[in-house]
Amino acid sequence: MFHFSRILNCLILCFLLSVELVSGKEVSKEDLAKERKSLYLKTSALTGVPWTIIAGCDQYERNIASFKNAYPAAGKDEVLISLNFSKKEWTGPLNPDKNDDNPKTIALFGGVGKDGNGDGKARLSDPEDRLFTFSERLTSEGPGPQNYRVAIWNIYRRGKAVEMIDGYARLFKAFNTTNLTEHAFPLLIRSGYDYNSTWGARRGWGGLRIHEGTDLFAHYGTPVRATSYGIVEMIGWNKYGGWRLGIRDIQGNYHYYAHLNGYAPHLRKGSITQPGQEIGYVGSSGYGPKGTQGKFPPHLHYGIYRDNGRSEFSFDPYPYLRAWEAQDRKKGRK
Repeated sequence: MFHFSRILNCLILCFLLSVELVSGKEVSKEDLAKERKSLYLKTSALTGVPWTIIAGCDQYERNIASFKNAYPAAGKDEVLISLNFSKKEWTGPLNPDKNDDNPKTIALFGGVGKDGNGDGKARLSDPEDRLFTFSERLTSEGPGPQNYRVAIWNIYRRGKAVEMIDGYARLFKAFNTTNLTEHAFPLLIRSGYDYNSTWGARRGWGGLRIHEGTDLFAHYGTPVRATSYGIVEMIGWNKYGGWRLGIRDIQGNYHYYAHLNGYAPHLRKGSITQPGQEIGYVGSSGYGPKGTQGKFPPHLHYGIYRDNGRSEFSFDPYPYLRAWEAQDRKKGRK
C-alpha cells in the first residue's frame, strides 16, 4: 500500500516541477502559461466562449490525463493543449483515412474535426484545431454561463467535473493567468511547530481507519495559511475534523484543514484563496458533537486528496510539506 502511495506521489510531483518541455524545448511554467493563454484567447474570439472556461476544461483534462499515462513517465507535462479526441472520433467512424485532415471529407464521414486556424486543414495534432473543435461543443446549448455548464455536463456526464471546471475558470479570471502552481507552507515558519510523517497511521475514534494526513502541532490560535491557489469547497463542522476547511486547487487536489479553532473573517464556501493567505487558526476541535474541543493537543491536521476523474483518494502530504517549508525558508517567508 505504501509502495502504491509513492507511485501516486510521483504522479502528483509533476505539478510541482518548475519547468516543462514543449517540442523538445525547455521553457518556464510562466512562458508556457502565456502561450496557452494566447491560444485560449484566440479560440475565445472565434467561438465567443470565455477563455477562462476553455482553460478550465483544458486544465480538467490535463489533471485527468496524468492518470492515463498520457504524459511521459518522467513527469514532464509536454502537452501544450490537453484537450484531445480519438482519431476515429476526429475523422469519422466510417472514414477509411484515419489521418484525414480535410474538413469537408471529415464532415462527410461524421467526424468532429474542424479547422481552427484557417489553414484549410483540420489536424488532430494542431492545438488550435483541437481547441476550436472542443469549444464548438461548448456552444451546443447556446451562449451564457448556465448553457456552458449544461454543455460541460453533456461532455463529461459528471457533476463534479462541472463544479471543478467552474472553479478553475473563476481562478483564471480572478488572477488573469493560468500559471497558478505556487505553494506555501500552511504555518508561518516563525510560529513554532512540530510535525512528522503520520499518514497511514491507525486511528480508532469513530471506528478503525487510517490517518489520511499529517499533524502539525502548534499553539492555539496559530494562523493557518492556504497552501495553494484554490476555491473553498467545504467549510463548517464535522464530527471527526471539527471545524474544518476544504480547498480545491487547479490541479484537482483537495487540501483539507481540520481541528481548527476558527476561520479567517469573511471566508466562506466559494471564496478564492492564494498561497500564504490566512484562512483559519490552530485548535483542537472535533471527535464529538458540534463544539467539542480539547480531546487532543492543539494541532493542524493537513491532508491532500486527488481527483482522478471518477473518485478521490488521499496521498501522503509529508514530502510536499517539507518541500514547501524549505521553499518558504529560502524565500524568507517568516
